[in-house]
Amino acid sequence: MPTRIFRSPDGVLPNPLALGYVLAGYPAGLWLLTASAWWMNSAGVVLTTHVLIAAAYFVHEFAHQSIFRNPETNNRWGTLMTWITGSCYATFGALRRKHMRHHLDRADVLTLDYKATLRRWPAWLQKLALLLKWAYVAVVELLMHGFVMAMPFRREPRRDERARVVAIVAVRAAAFGALGWYSPKALVLYAVSYMIMRHVLRFTDAYQHTYDAIALEGCKIADGKVRDRAYEQANTYSNLVSPGHPWLNLLLLNFPYHNAHHERITRVTADDYGEVGAGANKADGFLGAVGVSFLTAV
Repeated sequence: MPTRIFRSPDGVLPNPLALGYVLAGYPAGLWLLTASAWWMNSAGVVLTTHVLIAAAYFVHEFAHQSIFRNPETNNRWGTLMTWITGSCYATFGALRRKHMRHHLDRADVLTLDYKATLRRWPAWLQKLALLLKWAYVAVVELLMHGFVMAMPFRREPRRDERARVVAIVAVRAAAFGALGWYSPKALVLYAVSYMIMRHVLRFTDAYQHTYDAIALEGCKIADGKVRDRAYEQANTYSNLVSPGHPWLNLLLLNFPYHNAHHERITRVTADDYGEVGAGANKADGFLGAVGVSFLTAV
C-alpha cells in the first residue's frame, strides 16, 4: 500500500520520517522558544531553523511532484509547507510554475528586476541595504518576498488575489501577535530562526548555477542564446555540505546534489525518449515519455 502512495519505492520510509520531523518539529521548536531556560531557547532556535529549512526544500520537492504519486497530494502538502515557511502569499501553483520555468528555460527568470529597483532607491537607502547585506541579512530575499505580497496591489491583472493576500496577512499577523503576547522573547527568536533559514537558502542557491538572471514575465526568452542540455550541465554545480560524510547532506534534504537533480527531470525537456542499448546497463540511456496521457486533450 505505501508503495502506491509514494512516487519512489525507496521513499516509503524516509519521506514519512522527514515529513513527520517537520510537522512535529515546528510546534516543538515554538515551545522551546517560549521556555524560560536559555539552553532550551538555544535548542529551539536550532530546531526551528532546521525545520524551516527542511520545509523550504520540501516546497521544492512537492513542486517537482517527487514525493507522492498523486499530483493533488503533492500540491496540498506543498501548500502546507509554504504556510510553514511564510511563502504562502503566492499560490503553490504559481511557485511551481515559476520554478519549472527555471528548468525549462535554463535561466533564473525573475518578475522583479531587484537590481534596477535597488538602484532607484535613495543613496542612503541603498547604503542601508548594503550594510544589512554585509551583516548577513538577506535583504534581496526579503525584498522579493515583499514584492510577492505587494504585486496584487501594484498590478491590475492580479487584483483578484488581493482578498487572499489580505486574509493571509491577517491570519499570520494574528498568529505572530498571539506568540508575541505570550512570549515576546519567542517572537524575536523566531525572527532569528527565520533569518538564518533565509541565509542558508541564499547561500546554497548562490553557488548552484551560473545561469543568466533575466527579468521578464509571461513571455519567452528571446536573446538568441543556445540553452541546450550541454549548457545546463556546464552551468550547474553540486555544492555538497560534505563529500566525505554524505549523511550531512541530509540536513538539506540532499538538495546539494544539484547536478543529479537536474538529471532527474531530463525527460521533461529532452527532444526524444532516449534509447535502450545492450548489456547489463542497457536501459541507462532510456528516459521515458511524459505528457502523453490519453486523458489529456492538448
